[in-house]
Amino acid sequence: MENFLTSDAIRTLFSQAMSNMYQQEVPQYGTLTQLVTAVNERTLEAHPALKNRLAAADELSRLSVERHGAIRVGTAEELSTLRQMFAVMGMEPVGYYDLSQAGVPVHSTAFRPVTDSALRRNPFRVFTSLLRLELIDDDDLRARAAAILAARDIFTPGCRALITQHQQQGGLTAADAAIFVKEALETFRWHAQTTVDSVTYRALSQQHRLIADVVCFRGCHINHLTPRTLDIDRVQTLMPTRGIEPKTLIEGPPRREVPILLRQTSFKALEEAVHFNDGTPGTHTARFGEIEQRGAALTPKGRMLYDRLLAEAGTGSDNQHHQQHLSAVFRDFPDDEETLRNQALAWFRYRLTEQGIQHPPQAGETLKQLLAAGRVQAEPMVYEDFLPVSAAGIFQSNLGDVAQARSAGNASRADFETALGTAVLDEMALYQQMQQRSLERCGIR
Repeated sequence: MENFLTSDAIRTLFSQAMSNMYQQEVPQYGTLTQLVTAVNERTLEAHPALKNRLAAADELSRLSVERHGAIRVGTAEELSTLRQMFAVMGMEPVGYYDLSQAGVPVHSTAFRPVTDSALRRNPFRVFTSLLRLELIDDDDLRARAAAILAARDIFTPGCRALITQHQQQGGLTAADAAIFVKEALETFRWHAQTTVDSVTYRALSQQHRLIADVVCFRGCHINHLTPRTLDIDRVQTLMPTRGIEPKTLIEGPPRREVPILLRQTSFKALEEAVHFNDGTPGTHTARFGEIEQRGAALTPKGRMLYDRLLAEAGTGSDNQHHQQHLSAVFRDFPDDEETLRNQALAWFRYRLTEQGIQHPPQAGETLKQLLAAGRVQAEPMVYEDFLPVSAAGIFQSNLGDVAQARSAGNASRADFETALGTAVLDEMALYQQMQQRSLERCGIR
């Protein structure tokens, strides 16, 4: 058997190549990553306990490589081929997100690694949205958009061939993997030349700016790439000092002693020159820079409480007052690890301490006893997924659209999974399995 490169190694090669390409295409992204690195270093220096904890959990090294990207595609075939492309990198579709509930005509999944070891090596994720053509209410425009999408191929022949080779052989050699990364990257590259004339672009844009972004270009250009910070409030404050204009509000939960889920902000999307098929010059706004701060993954019970409080808090017009109001509303959400654990509001990973290794758990000893004796340590699990309301808020602020009121939406998970070619994985089941495996590694049944 040939010596194949691991999927983790291929994912790392690809995420680094993607980051380098996006930095060349959007120089402000490079400035943003430098700022995030500086803030993370300062945060770790100021909080040695946090640094020690991340190191002990083997999560310190992932900080510097951690990224998530976001793309939007137009057809079932494109989505299905992306699933096969990401499988080469050890990334699987996790979760179903209905963004139509916030006025954005897409539904989505997140391609990401799912095992403990793969997440530690490189937790690269790509939030991937499929356009809902059926939500275009103009019949002629919908037919025209479908025809434009049917005529394009966003994958190179080399990329398609190597996906097939991987499926047939069960892997890729280092030489083939390098070619695969180069070919796959072309799918996500920016193209200033559109595939439509200016009249078609304007018609699609008037229906929804995001529809024009998906339909009118040769590929599914990466529209943002997101480094992870340990202090998003600090980054938001410092962005203007680096010549970066942040969006008004930080999306997600408020600042807390025990961070939960996901907080996100971004800089405003670039207005980029494009050229239409009829020779008319124009501009297009879609690509931006985003930052995220990840906290604890919540159980279904915790998520219900979060969703209720977020709906109760509503939204605001300036970040300072919005965050103060959020903090006041979220006083009803416990903010210490012991209560989060005791009330089963968050998922935890368990490991033996030095004392626990010397005196392993015995039959009949409870988890509560082992924690109290300091032989087992509990750490909140990092949330590896996304929040649909936050994602829609980021999309809208960067498409120049006024945020639309939330509605029941048009969720269609079955249609999405048919297009994808498989069922999406349930993120709650994945967290539950990881928690259970950690208990078993400690010798606790």
